[in-house]
Amino acid sequence: MDKIECIRIFVETAQLNSFTATANKLDMTQSAVSKKIAWLENDLAMTLFQRNSRKISLTHAGKDYLTYCVRFLEEMSAIESQLKRETESVEGELKISAPSAFSSMLLSELLQAFIEQHPGIRINLNVDDRIINLNEHNIDVAIRASQLKDSGLKARFLFNNNVQYFASPNYLHKHGIPKHPQELNKHHCLTYSLMSPANEWRFTDKNRQFSSVKVNQIFTSDSPEMLLKMARQGLGVVALPDWMGKEFVENGELTQLLEQWSNNYLPMYAVYHASEYLPQRIRVFIDFLAEHLSSTSD
Repeated sequence: MDKIECIRIFVETAQLNSFTATANKLDMTQSAVSKKIAWLENDLAMTLFQRNSRKISLTHAGKDYLTYCVRFLEEMSAIESQLKRETESVEGELKISAPSAFSSMLLSELLQAFIEQHPGIRINLNVDDRIINLNEHNIDVAIRASQLKDSGLKARFLFNNNVQYFASPNYLHKHGIPKHPQELNKHHCLTYSLMSPANEWRFTDKNRQFSSVKVNQIFTSDSPEMLLKMARQGLGVVALPDWMGKEFVENGELTQLLEQWSNNYLPMYAVYHASEYLPQRIRVFIDFLAEHLSSTSD
C-alpha cells in the first residue's frame, strides 16, 4: 500500500468529514476509501476516526495526526516544486571543483560571464588540484585534466592542454638552451609534485613518437602558479600548459623550448553525475564551458 496516497486520502476525508464525499471527489468507491483509511490506522496502530451509522469524526490522535499530515504534504509539494524549477531553469547553487591555475587564469572570467547571463545562479567554487570524490564533497561539476576513471560519472571534453617547456632568458644565458629532451638531465628542472613520477617528463615529437626523460629535479611543488613564478625568476626549466606561459613568452619573461617535441596533450574534461534528471543549471553550465573553451587549444 502507498502510504503517501493513504495520507492524502486521510486528509481529504478529515477535511470533508465524509467517506462518501471523499470517494466522489477522488473518483473512488467508498469501500476503497475506507480500506485505505483502515490500512493507515493499522500501520499507525491508532484509530483516526470515530465511526457510526450517521457520521465520522476525528479522534484526538486523528486531530494531531491531521496537523502533521497537512504540514507534511505542503512541505513535500513545496520541495517538489522547487526541484522541478531547478530541473527546468538555470537557478540555484552550482558547486564546482577546478584546478588552481585553471581557475585563476581561465575560469574566473567565464564564471563572471555565466553569473551575469543567469542572475538566479550562485557559484560555490572549490579550488583543488587533487582529484576529489564528487559524492563526498557534494560537487556538481569537476574540471579535470585527466582521463575519466570514476565509475558512475560522465565527462564532457572541453579542450586539450598542450604541454610546453619554458625557461627565462636569464636562466638560458647562464645554462644554455637545451636542444633535445635528453639534455634536461643536466638542467635545473621545476616539477609538478602531483604528477607521478614528478621527475619523469613525456615528450611527443612531430611524428607522434613518444619518449620519456628523467629530468634533473631541483624544485617541486603542487602549485602550477608557483612553478611558473620560479621559472620567471630564472630558477630553471618548467613544463606547463601553453595557456599558462603564453603571456610571459609574449612579454619576454619566458622563452619557449623544445618546440618540435612539444606535442604532448592532456585533455581537460567537465566531469559530472550520470543522471537522467540532471538540473538545467548543470547542463547549461557545461555547454557554456565547452563553447567558450573550445578555442583554448587552437
